[in-house]
Amino acid sequence: MEIKEILKEERKKRGLTQQQVAEYLNITRASYTLYETGKNTPTTDSIIKLADLYKVSTDYLLGRYS
Repeated sequence: MEIKEILKEERKKRGLTQQQVAEYLNITRASYTLYETGKNTPTTDSIIKLADLYKVSTDYLLGRYS
């Protein structure tokens, strides 16, 4: 799976909106939407924050799992 698919899946699993996640990351919803559509890649800082939010590893978010 690609990062965009993982981000969307994890967000939906937790019942969060794109707006809520964007606020957590201190970015706009439009910016976050670009992550989930694959049109932009999250910054390293955002990946770390998302891993903390979803309680998963950064490797998992990056699609580096077996």
